[in-house]
Amino acid sequence: MNDMRKESRMNKKKVNQYIRQYLTDFKSAKVDKWNYEDGCVLLGAIQIYSVTKETFLKDFVIHYLEKYITESGDILFYEKEDFNIDNISTGRALFFAYGQTQNEKYKKAILVLADQLKKHPRTKSNHFWHKKIYPYQVWLDGLFMAQPFYMMYETQIGVKENYKDIVNQFQNARKFLYNENEGLYYHGYDEARESLWANKETGCSGNYWLRSMGWLLLAIIDTMEEMSEQIYEYYHALKVLFKEALAGLLSYQDKDSKLFYQVIDKPEYKGNYLETSGSAMVSAAILKACQMRVLLPEKYEQIGVEILEALVDNKLVKKNSKLVLTDTCRIAGLGPGEARDGSVDYYISEPIQDDDHKGAGAFMMAYGQWLSGNQQYKGE
Repeated sequence: MNDMRKESRMNKKKVNQYIRQYLTDFKSAKVDKWNYEDGCVLLGAIQIYSVTKETFLKDFVIHYLEKYITESGDILFYEKEDFNIDNISTGRALFFAYGQTQNEKYKKAILVLADQLKKHPRTKSNHFWHKKIYPYQVWLDGLFMAQPFYMMYETQIGVKENYKDIVNQFQNARKFLYNENEGLYYHGYDEARESLWANKETGCSGNYWLRSMGWLLLAIIDTMEEMSEQIYEYYHALKVLFKEALAGLLSYQDKDSKLFYQVIDKPEYKGNYLETSGSAMVSAAILKACQMRVLLPEKYEQIGVEILEALVDNKLVKKNSKLVLTDTCRIAGLGPGEARDGSVDYYISEPIQDDDHKGAGAFMMAYGQWLSGNQQYKGE
C-alpha cells in the first residue's frame, strides 16, 4: 500500500450517503425515453458494485432495465431509425444485467443496438455520424456513446474483426479535432463544413468544452478496458492517444481547486466556472488508467484522487439538509441552427444544474475507481 492511499482524506461517509440518497430518489432524465443520461448513472452504479458487491446497487440497475427491456429483447422507447449514437451507451449496462441474470432478453437487446451500429451512417472517413439529424458530424461525445459498447460486443460476442474500425474512429478524431498547439480537442467536426459553427477550412467547432474532453478520455480508457490485449497494436495505439490527450488537458488544470473550467482554456472569461461533470470524468479516467497500468500510479494516481476529493469538498454540499452535487452543465451541443454556435458565450450560457445525471454518474464512476484502487476498503 503506497503512502498516497494512506493519506487520502476521502470523506467516504459523505459520498456513500449521497449515492444512496441519489439512487433512492432517482428520477429518469427523460421520461419514456431510452437515454444516455440515465445510462451514466447505471455505469457509475455498476463500477461501484464491482468493488463493494452491495446488492442495493445491482438491484437499482436491474430494476431500471426491467422497465425498458421486453421479454423478447426489444427496447422500449428506442428507435433504431433515429440513428442517434447517444442511444448506444446505455447498452453497456445490458452486458452487466446479462452477466448477473443470464436472462437471454438482455443479450437480445444487445444485438438490437449492435445492429444499429452495423447500419449507422458514416462520414467519408468511415466515422459514425453523431445523429441522423447531424449528418457528417463527429462529436467527441459520440466516441463515449458508441466505442466502448462496440468493443464490448466485439470482444464478448463478436470475433474481434472490427477492432481496426473502432481504433480508426479514435484516430479520425485525433486527425480532425486535435489542435497540436493547444494540446486540446475541439468539441465537434463537420466533414461537410455546412454547419454555422464549423470553421470553413478545418470543419472544427471553435472552442474546447470540458465535458467533451471528459467523454473522450473515458471513451478511450473504457474501450481499452474491454479489448483483448493480445491484439497489441490497437491497444498501444489507444494508449498513445489517451496519454497525449490527458497531458494536454492537465496543463489547463486549475492549480488551486484541482478542477477544470467549463471552457477549458479561458479561466478568466466572465461567467466561466469550474465544472463538475467534466472534472469527475477526468478523475475517473485517470484512476482507471492507473488501475490498468496505462498510467504510472506513482505519477498520476494522486492527481485523480485530488480531483475527486476537491469535488467532494467543494461541489458536494448541503442544501436544505440534503446533499447535492452542484455545478454541472446541464447540456451543450452544436446546432442545429444558430442557437448552439460553439462560442465561449454559448457554453457558459447553458444552465448549470444540481444533481444532473451526467455529473452524478461521472462522480460515481470516479468514486468506483477510487474504491477499486484503495486497498484500505473494507466494505463500509
